[in-house]
Amino acid sequence: MGAVRTAALVADRVAWEERLLVEAAPAFGLRLDWVNDESLALGHPDAPALRGYDTVLIRSRSYTRGGLIATLAEAAGIPTLNTARAIHACENKAALRALLHTAGVPVPDHRLVLSRKDFDKALAELPPPVVLKPVFGGMGRRVTLIRHADTAHSVYDYVEDLAHAFEQAALVEPYLGGASVRCLVVGRELVGAAEFTSGGSDWRNNAALGNTHRDAGHDPDVVKTVDAVVDALGPGIYGVDLFRTPDGPVVNEVNHAPGFRAVAAATGADVPSAVGRYVQELLT
Repeated sequence: MGAVRTAALVADRVAWEERLLVEAAPAFGLRLDWVNDESLALGHPDAPALRGYDTVLIRSRSYTRGGLIATLAEAAGIPTLNTARAIHACENKAALRALLHTAGVPVPDHRLVLSRKDFDKALAELPPPVVLKPVFGGMGRRVTLIRHADTAHSVYDYVEDLAHAFEQAALVEPYLGGASVRCLVVGRELVGAAEFTSGGSDWRNNAALGNTHRDAGHDPDVVKTVDAVVDALGPGIYGVDLFRTPDGPVVNEVNHAPGFRAVAAATGADVPSAVGRYVQELLT
């Protein structure tokens, strides 16, 4: 067996997914060390925080840290998973949709809202029911379903009054129903796909909210869409969220540090081994 290669797993904590990734790594000749993303102090290329690692696997849950850390690590000559370019795109829903649309990947109709005047115009062009979601954020947080026009501005009051400046950037999009498909991609391979359905009192179908899920198989239209996303972002480790429409799947968002517990449970996919194998191949 060859020399053990080392990788830094950069995250704010070791949760279920990170623990399994660390445990799976030795089978692929890897040592995966957790490095807290709150204590790196990166900057000059000679900063010591990540020196000596063969690669960096970034799983920052923050919607600002991951891209910044990847940018500075790459500047110091350390390859990152995912690339800084891909992470920056995934962190910004508006930028991601622009990139995907330019590449010919279908995305939902949407409007960027930076002010109440934007919000008025968006509602005129996309009448309720619509979804209001932050440009920066994840795990279904602050995503709001607006069913009726007469409550829309009361909802927007909270955006204006409680959000900090950059957090006020939002998207308005049509409500496309209570089901979505989460696709786990490693490298270029679709490792597993699960359909999530909202249930109970919460309309959202985000995997982090514990909604019902089932194996979605490898639908050819889904595979084609996922392949197009990877073509646009480059190979990596992604959670690609899709909505089904009469015209085929559309890409809702792409997560650069995806949780995979629900997809693994629904499909039986061994995601940690897929990641370990992919990192091993990249470092060979």
